[in-house]
Amino acid sequence: MVMEFGTRGMARILESAGVDFALIDMEHSGFGLDRVADLLAWFRATTVTPIVRVPQPQYHFVARCLDAGAMGVMIPNVQTEAQAAEIVSWVKYAPMGQRGVGLGTAHTDYVVPDPAAYLKEANVSTVVICQIESPEGVSNAEAIAATPGVDCLWVGHFDLSQSMGIGGAFEHPDFLAAMKRVAEASAAQGKSAGAHPGTMAQAAAWWNMGYRVLSWRSDIALFRLALAEGIQQLRALT
Repeated sequence: MVMEFGTRGMARILESAGVDFALIDMEHSGFGLDRVADLLAWFRATTVTPIVRVPQPQYHFVARCLDAGAMGVMIPNVQTEAQAAEIVSWVKYAPMGQRGVGLGTAHTDYVVPDPAAYLKEANVSTVVICQIESPEGVSNAEAIAATPGVDCLWVGHFDLSQSMGIGGAFEHPDFLAAMKRVAEASAAQGKSAGAHPGTMAQAAAWWNMGYRVLSWRSDIALFRLALAEGIQQLRALT
């Protein structure tokens, strides 16, 4: 998850590490659309799939990020089937949705493709991730997963736990039951379940629960933890 180091080398660094996708975060970062557009251009020159988490579920965030070259969007705190359907309509072109058409820009690599073929392909390939971050979202997980065009239900574990009144209690039975329900709802509809584990043990537990789309650390956490480990080892030399 890229949320601090929006540098020109980040895309190549992540590609060299072997990651499949990168989440560019606009919800909890200082990134504006200009910085995101730069990052998307660099990522599109690699094998890494760039997905943008928009700040809020609003059409202008979704459409502008997609036109800037995002290959998918993550939407925070989706709570109902109706919300999910509206989000899909922002992402997809007619007849699946109402996304505005502007060809010949970043998302088509600055060439004008065959319109009919491109619009059809984009409707198939553009990823829609709905974050489940509330009890209401959990209770509607089955309906959200069944929404045509939704590809992944992604649990925002900190937000979900705090909205349940058990902030950070990731071993609490109620939290684990919610995680299980989202995973099962996704699998039942042939959709993916995603999450952002904080430890490898947590990653293993959630993988075994059915979560198959996992992001690993933020750029901040990776840098801080690796630097702290190195500093401790250097100090141990004295």
